[in-house]
Amino acid sequence: MAPPLPTGEPVPDDGRLPAQALARLRRQPFGAYVHVPFCASRCGYCDFNTYAPAELAGATTGAYLDAVLAEVALARRVVEEAPPLSTVFFGGGTPTMLAAADMVKILDSLRETFGLSPEAEVTTEANPESVDAESLRALRVGGFNRISFGMQSAVPHVLATLDRAHTVGRVAEAVDEARRAGFTDLSVDLIYGTPGESVADWRTSVEAAIALRPEHISAYALIVEPGTRLAAQISRGQLPAPDDDDQAAKYELADELLGGSGFEWYEVSNWSRGQGHPSRHNLSYWLGHDWWGFGPGAHSHVGGVRWWNVKHPNAYAARLAAGSTPAAGREVLDAASSQLERVMLHTRLRQGLPVEWLSLDARGEVETLMAQGLVEPDALRQGSVVLTRNGRLLADLVVRRLTDH
Repeated sequence: MAPPLPTGEPVPDDGRLPAQALARLRRQPFGAYVHVPFCASRCGYCDFNTYAPAELAGATTGAYLDAVLAEVALARRVVEEAPPLSTVFFGGGTPTMLAAADMVKILDSLRETFGLSPEAEVTTEANPESVDAESLRALRVGGFNRISFGMQSAVPHVLATLDRAHTVGRVAEAVDEARRAGFTDLSVDLIYGTPGESVADWRTSVEAAIALRPEHISAYALIVEPGTRLAAQISRGQLPAPDDDDQAAKYELADELLGGSGFEWYEVSNWSRGQGHPSRHNLSYWLGHDWWGFGPGAHSHVGGVRWWNVKHPNAYAARLAAGSTPAAGREVLDAASSQLERVMLHTRLRQGLPVEWLSLDARGEVETLMAQGLVEPDALRQGSVVLTRNGRLLADLVVRRLTDH
């Protein structure tokens, strides 16, 4: 079960934003996130806002499409002078559970409503089994130029533990189909630390991902979220809990293998081939840019105001059909909250955190972190806090130490 939404403060029925937020919107890049909450089945580790067919209680993809288009129209009324979209990202769930034609309709609506910058990055996530050569061609012709495949592992028993539906060989087939459809910017996602996964298993997965020659690879430590099937299996003793030392060793191995194959880390869990293929949409989150999140449970951020939509597709569609915002609540970030987020997010990036953004006490803490091997000395001499590999393993600790002052 997905975690509950925060409470926040009420949102006006028409979704209007404070004037100061709209003024800030025009000063930095603007993106769109489209949340597609449908999945063929729910993976045991997943706590995202997703719904398998049996959980939809009458919701349909047709009603979802109409509702998203209605939210696009609402967004236009709220942000009349937004800059053209620099990034668009379809996430989920499994966005490619929608027909390719419906995904293109949503993209067309965003393009016609806000415009796309000439070099806009337009991404969709996809499970390998949820696409084929025909749907990939339709997506590429329709304007999508980047695709991110949920690979997770190249070892059958690990995929089974994660409740993944695709076979090992299907990932390579999907990548080949995407290449032939004209995609030149591909990403694959991996998960490490699954119960029963050996270091050799993990090496197999990383090497298989590299062999696909994607432009981008993400590797995330498995987190056992309360309320998931995996959490229940672990609590009953059916599976062992992930081990911190094991996950650290697997992160180090991934960084070694990826670094030796032409990939460079640009965020703690993300590597791109050279410096030309980061996920620009995800970078916009970490850099504090603005985006409107469309769809059930989607989060948005514009000019220091963050809000989140109601979660169930039926409730989402009903609000928009009634002419109301689907937002369940919002918060206006104060200076202290904005500073905390800025430090937390920039610390995770290869470009680093400017030392000048820190308090005097925190600047003193940076010297201690460098002495402990968690911060790169050369970057610090140039005025930035950049994590070493050990620092990346302890990124949360570093952030706490920088923000406790």
